[in-house]
Amino acid sequence: MRGRAMREILVMRDAAVAVRNGRIVAVGRTRELKRTFRADVELNAAGLTIIPGLVDAHTHLVFASEGFRPEELEMKISGLTYMEILARGGGIMRTVRATRAASLRKLARECLERLDIMLLHGTTTVEAKSGYGLTTEDELKCLRALKMAGEEHPVDLVPTFLGAHAIPPEYAREPDAYVELLVEEMVPAVAERDLATFCDVFCEKGVFSPEQARRVLEAGLRHGLRPKLHADEFTDTGGARLAAELKAASADHLLFASEDGLRAMAEAGVVAVLLPASPLTTLLGRFADARKTIDQLGLAVALATDFNPNCPVESMLTVMALACYCMRMLPSEALTAATLNAAHAIGLSGEVGSIEPGKKADLVLLDVPDHRHVGYRLGSNLVRYVIKAGELVVEDGQLVR
Repeated sequence: MRGRAMREILVMRDAAVAVRNGRIVAVGRTRELKRTFRADVELNAAGLTIIPGLVDAHTHLVFASEGFRPEELEMKISGLTYMEILARGGGIMRTVRATRAASLRKLARECLERLDIMLLHGTTTVEAKSGYGLTTEDELKCLRALKMAGEEHPVDLVPTFLGAHAIPPEYAREPDAYVELLVEEMVPAVAERDLATFCDVFCEKGVFSPEQARRVLEAGLRHGLRPKLHADEFTDTGGARLAAELKAASADHLLFASEDGLRAMAEAGVVAVLLPASPLTTLLGRFADARKTIDQLGLAVALATDFNPNCPVESMLTVMALACYCMRMLPSEALTAATLNAAHAIGLSGEVGSIEPGKKADLVLLDVPDHRHVGYRLGSNLVRYVIKAGELVVEDGQLVR
């Protein structure tokens, strides 16, 4: 849903959802559905609000827990920027060292633990990036860990290859040689093993230039990986325009994207994934201009946590509230952005993201009287029940599995 249409959600009262074999078969008034269907199992949702399962369209889920970086909060408070910390060998590189040292099983286990937390907060579908390996072997290890976790956990995982997350220290003096490795070896290896759906690049001054990003993303396209882009997070590098030219599934961050770049994205049908928790935890002092992006430019906006060691936020409910308080999105817009539009950003809008017949029965039952509380209640976990593909997986705030 684009532009102002994002606020046009349908609210039904005294309603019910009929589910068969993990799929929604009907939505309507409770009395009417009870005349039509006889349920083997019935869940009384009186007084609750049912929304679609939340879709987190941008996470860095897989990294070793030793790669969390709480010491960097003090560095940021003292005035160091994200890029300055990275230049000193911290940031991503600190996490890369820990992740390279971790075993496949350890990484998979820690992904499962993080998915549990996300599920308890109503997230039922997660896009998850590699990017803390930065060698062929370690990137494949991270993607295999995601595959193992996805096979074991009820949350649906959509894997993204982000070997172009940073220039590793062994290539610090020859970044183009690392780009060559990405294009000639890493992308083909990932595609050959069918370990990713998307290919992403951190296109930013001091990381990957637009020209380097184009090379990697075009290599991904040649091997069947749809492009995504970390675009214009700290400076206007032209990332939004590049995403439009490549017809990327999404361009994410966009705090410094030019109006021309955003217009090009709108014309190309690229989803703008906004990540309000990221500039909050980076102490950047500004947020993406969601109002202009929605009202004037008419883009389809999605939301995501950007969960990573620099942004340790697992709750989409928190992100939706931040979108309202920090980016002036309406609660209805935030709900659309965290469900249907987020699903579209990861290629799953035909399967999840709304409560309608034919889609997976991914439902979140919130202990609030209406959807506006989602944007209003900052920091509260409002989830009473979560149903994933027709199965009850969270009951009274506890995992059921």
